[in-house]
Amino acid sequence: MKTKILIVEDQFIEANNMQGILERAGYKVTGIARSVPIALKAIEKERPDMVMLDILLQGNLTGIDLAAKLREQNIAFVYLSANSNKQILDAAKATKPYGFLVKPFRAKDVLVMLDVAWYLHSQLEEEVKNREAFLKSGFQPPNGELKSIIGSSPAITDILNSVKIVSRSDTAVLILGESGTGKELIAQAIHKLSDRKNKPLIVVNCGALPSNLIESELFGHEKGSFTGAYNKRIGKFEQADGGTIFLDEIGELPMDLQVKFLRVLQEKEIERIGGNAKKIDVRIIAATNRNLEEEISAGRFRLDLYYRLNIFPINLPPLRERRSDILLLANYFLKKYADKQGKTITGFSDEVIAIMKQYSWPGNVRELENMMERSVLLSMGTLINSLILPKDKGSPIIEIEIDRVKTMEENERDHILATLAKCDWKVYGEGGAAEMLNINVSTLNSRMKKLGIDKKHYL
Repeated sequence: MKTKILIVEDQFIEANNMQGILERAGYKVTGIARSVPIALKAIEKERPDMVMLDILLQGNLTGIDLAAKLREQNIAFVYLSANSNKQILDAAKATKPYGFLVKPFRAKDVLVMLDVAWYLHSQLEEEVKNREAFLKSGFQPPNGELKSIIGSSPAITDILNSVKIVSRSDTAVLILGESGTGKELIAQAIHKLSDRKNKPLIVVNCGALPSNLIESELFGHEKGSFTGAYNKRIGKFEQADGGTIFLDEIGELPMDLQVKFLRVLQEKEIERIGGNAKKIDVRIIAATNRNLEEEISAGRFRLDLYYRLNIFPINLPPLRERRSDILLLANYFLKKYADKQGKTITGFSDEVIAIMKQYSWPGNVRELENMMERSVLLSMGTLINSLILPKDKGSPIIEIEIDRVKTMEENERDHILATLAKCDWKVYGEGGAAEMLNINVSTLNSRMKKLGIDKKHYL
């Protein structure tokens, strides 16, 4: 039986164009509706498998209104829109569509997005079953498996429940959050609770891989496949076979590699450079501190890859949004490093506690941990009585003359220097200046060399 699709679109030419694309691809179009009331009647009559849904329609109701009813009936839908209004797009995104096509669309884009939508719909149905089974089973993780995730705030409680649920399946997971919020820790927890726990967990920082070696690092290469390939190399995906691969900073992956990564997700196979395709069994967890929707709009991230990964997103809040966990985390790290240093430190003074709770912790949990380690090293008693917080990293590290107009190069130098100060002169990798400036590492190094920026001259 042919898959049935309803088109909800009030523009005659675009609706007919969509109908032609779908029918040539073998789908059955149950009809074209130009308003929500007409669409509801068509859905009741035909019960389509998928709805191609425009946002702005004839009448008072929009596609966003219809999306809520489609969700209730468990009917998949893909938005069609040329609208760029952020408020409207945010409202559409809140309905959790199975895809998004921007007008005007090509036949290839439509068919690829449909494939992604079907995949996403089936995976979400599986997750609903897993969630129901989890709640009925009363599953409790083995003692200690989640002990490294510290916190009692509602946000952390929700995250822990999500980890327990998703660990029971092989669904792709996308972990989102600022640098230092603990994305790798969540990936480790998912792996440890899964049936793959006795197999490898391979961690890859996509942002730290040299651009000319990424493909070889991820997929491997055969001996002699290119100049310098003196030996056969097993890539990270193959190393993770049977286990889990954690791709941190997935937003840094170049577009050409995103295509190959998409193939791994779709076909469950990799191809070494100079070699043949090979089937693999890998659970994929990806993470990023970038806004992937903005990256898609800027043409730096593939829409179909985003929807393949975004089946089960886990959003990690910054530490400033869960202040009730700050003292719990501080005490945890205090004990950890006091034991390591062989010191007896019982806690913090009231003044230090107040300072910790008021500080915004831009570096999140990672910054708090580093601060606790430093405090333990400097402590001479049984109580932490002072806390040396970082200077305002937003302030420039050199005096800026304001009485004259600076050249473009001088402005660029000041901007790069201020950014380097914010990240303690870390140029590349997670939280580095290249990431903050949103430019390639090699480009940043080139600009620093041209502008005479050298760490030893400024520190």
